Amino acid sequence: MPSERRTRRKAGQALACDFTDLPVLVRINGCGTPWHADDLASVGKLALSAVVLPKAEDVGDVVAVVQALGGKVSVVALIETAAGLASARAIADIDGVERLTFGSVDFCADLGCDHLREVLLPAWFEIVLASKLARIAPPIDGVTTALDDPTLCEADARHARNLGMSGKLCIHPKQISAVKQAFRPSDEGVDWARRVLEASEEAAEGEEDGAVSLDGVMIDKPVRLRARAILASLD
Repeated sequence: MPSERRTRRKAGQALACDFTDLPVLVRINGCGTPWHADDLASVGKLALSAVVLPKAEDVGDVVAVVQALGGKVSVVALIETAAGLASARAIADIDGVERLTFGSVDFCADLGCDHLREVLLPAWFEIVLASKLARIAPPIDGVTTALDDPTLCEADARHARNLGMSGKLCIHPKQISAVKQAFRPSDEGVDWARRVLEASEEAAEGEEDGAVSLDGVMIDKPVRLRARAILASLD
């Protein structure tokens, strides 16, 4: 909780991120909260991969966070309100914003709507589109609140991947394997991608704009780009 984190800092407990070799992202308190300034001062002293900014809505506020971090740490902007979604394209276009994340639970609370895929589809698509137009990394989906249902978590993550998202937030370590499984290409998909590229190289001699046929289906440049993306995700 925000107040608990503030108490820990005042108690003199040092903030450090030397517990792992993996990228570390720290979620700070949002702009306008009593703890925001202290959070910014604290994370500025750490070697982080990114800072997660909740309730990202106002472009000026997000720019101020980027400037406060001095260009040393990227910002992941959490879109979780109607105002945030309305500003998503402008926020994604800010130099220093690395990625958007969708806080679907808070978004539904803000709008007073049900947390259903058919209801959230326009918001999901807008966040993916905003990221693409700004030429930043594909966005990250929000959480699945059911802790003891890995099948649902994996299905939600696979749905996000199908929409063009590149990851999913977890609220418990037990969800990690389900999410990783959902974003891992299937064996069939990997085999298809390899066959596409092999057929293209053999029939079109590597020309990017050449079209060939594989299993009775036309293979052209966009299909090859998709095949390369699948194989690249294995790295």
